[in-house]
Amino acid sequence: MIVIKMGGDIVGSGSLSPAIIDDIKKVSEEQKIALVHGGGDEVTRIAEKLGVPQTFVISPEGIRSRYTGRETAVIYAMVMAGMINKGLVVALQKAGINAVGFSGVDGAAIRAERKKRLIIIDENKRKRIIDGGYTGKITSVNSEFLFLLINGGYIPILSPIALGDEAEILNVDGDRAAAYVAGALGADLLLFLTDVQGVYLDNTIVKKIDADKVSELLPRIGQGMEKKILAASEAIKLGVKRAVISSGFIDHPVTSVLSRELGTVIF
Repeated sequence: MIVIKMGGDIVGSGSLSPAIIDDIKKVSEEQKIALVHGGGDEVTRIAEKLGVPQTFVISPEGIRSRYTGRETAVIYAMVMAGMINKGLVVALQKAGINAVGFSGVDGAAIRAERKKRLIIIDENKRKRIIDGGYTGKITSVNSEFLFLLINGGYIPILSPIALGDEAEILNVDGDRAAAYVAGALGADLLLFLTDVQGVYLDNTIVKKIDADKVSELLPRIGQGMEKKILAASEAIKLGVKRAVISSGFIDHPVTSVLSRELGTVIF
C-alpha cells in the first residue's frame, strides 16, 4: 500500500504531469494507491481575487501556517475539494485510471477537533493567544471507507478538509492529513512529491533521517520543508514503514523512489 502526497507545486490548479500520471498508472497495476493533494497557493490566489486577504501566522516552533477564518474556510473547501480535486480526477480518468475524488468531510474520511485557540509569535517576537478559527487537529481517519474504495478498484484522491465535532468544515494540514491516512491504511510507503529532490542540509541532500531526531534538525531546515519532515516522522510513529520526500518534477517520480534511487528517507 502506497500513499502519495502531491504538493501544491505539483498539482497547480488541478493538473498532473504526464510523468506522474504514467507512473501512477504503472504502479497501480501492482500495488494499491491512495492520493492526498495540497494546493495552498491556489487557495491564496483565488481568495485574494475574491477580496479575502489571507493571513499567515508563525507558531512558537517557527512553523508558518494559514489562519483560517470563516470566509477562508469556505474558499478553502471550494478550491481544494472543487477545482483542484476534480481537476486531478479528470486528469487520471483521461489516462484510464479509475480515480474518485472527495474531501475528508465525505464519509467522515477525516475527522478533526477544532482548535479553540492558537499560540503565535507576533511581529514583535512575542507570544500571543488568538482564536483558533476553522483549523483542526486530526483525530481519526475512516479507513473502512477508504478501503471500500481501494478494494473496489478505485484510486482515492483526498482533499485535506476535515469534518469537525460540530459538523463544521475545518482546514487541516495536507502533509499531516497524508500521514494520518497512511497510518490508518497501514501503508508501506508514504511519498511526499514536492519541488525538490529531498531534504537539504548545508546545501546537500540528506539520504536518511531518523524519525526520532527530526526535532533536532528543524532549525536547519527551510520553511515549508519542516512540515513535511514532521509529518513524515509522525507517519512512522503511526506505523508506516517508510516515508520519502522527493521531487515530482522528474521522469518516473514514483518508481524512482520505489527503486530507492532518489529522495530523503525518514525511518
